[in-house]
Order: sequence, then C-alpha cells, then structure tokens
Amino acid sequence: MLALTLAVGVLGAAAAEPPLAGLDPALFARAKLAAQHAAERGLATRSRLAVIDYRLPSTSKRLWVFDLEQGRLLLHERVAHGKNSGNNRAVRFSNDAGSLMSSLGVFVGRGVYLGKHGRSLRLDGLEPGVNDNARARDIVIHAADYAEASFAKQHGRLGRSWGCPAVAPAALPPLIDALE
Repeated sequence: MLALTLAVGVLGAAAAEPPLAGLDPALFARAKLAAQHAAERGLATRSRLAVIDYRLPSTSKRLWVFDLEQGRLLLHERVAHGKNSGNNRAVRFSNDAGSLMSSLGVFVGRGVYLGKHGRSLRLDGLEPGVNDNARARDIVIHAADYAEASFAKQHGRLGRSWGCPAVAPAALPPLIDALE
C-alpha cells in the first residue's frame, strides 16, 4: 500500500517541475496524476498539491506543498499521524470512525474554521471506501504542539493525533493559506 495523502486543486500547465526537496520522484508523479484525475472530475479548484509520505518517520519532514502552476515548492514540514496508525512510522490506516488512524488517498481542502485546535482546514476524502468518511470523522489539518521539532527531539517521534494531519503551530498559517 502506498502511504500518501493529498490535498489537490486544478492543475495548470507548470512552467517547470518544482524542486522535490527529498520527495520520491515516483511518488510525486503518482500524486500529480491523482490530482489531475480529481481536477478532471471537477473535484478540485486550485493549483496546489500537498503530499504526505507516511512511509517516512514522523521525525522527518514528510509534508510537501507545491504550486504546480509556478513550478515551486512552497512548504516542507513535519506532520503527525493518527495515534493508532503507528509509533514513529504510520503503518496502519483506516476510514472508520473512532479508529484514531490516519487515512490514505486523495483529499481536497474544503473550508477553514475555528475549532478546538484554533484555525483548521476541513478535508474531504475523494476515494470511496478509502477516505470518504474524512468529514464525518472530523479529519482536518490543524496545529498541535506535539508536532513541533522539539517534541520529536525529546520523545523520539512526533505526538499523534486522532487521525488528523497535525503540524506545528507556526507551520499552520502558511499551510492553510496555500491550501484553502
């Protein structure tokens, strides 16, 4: 199973391929293809692509955000995974409510709101049976102190969410701005 999560938008013709900053080129190619399919189905509306490579440990920067129209890497950050997905590495994934696991597949950002973690971005899963329960599960991108590099240094891993891709508080504003 490929460990990847995407937030997608409409794809324009990029002037150049963006720098991948350590992202597996084959994974990037698959992510772009998935984003194109979502755009062709009218499910995406922007030119941004976010990829999370859950094969990497949580202590690594494993979230990339690209502007595909301008061929630029916008962000490269650490991201937490679900509590029941694994310790430092995510190895189990679910679409089920109450699983406290991360989900795989293609997502689209659909609405910023203020919740218990502050400003957050709702995610809708686009793949039936894989991640289509994301909205019902309240899977959102949010900030968390346990996603800080200092937490990883102290504990040997990031903390874990209830299935949400959580990032360090300082990383959240530019991430939401890029994907909303």
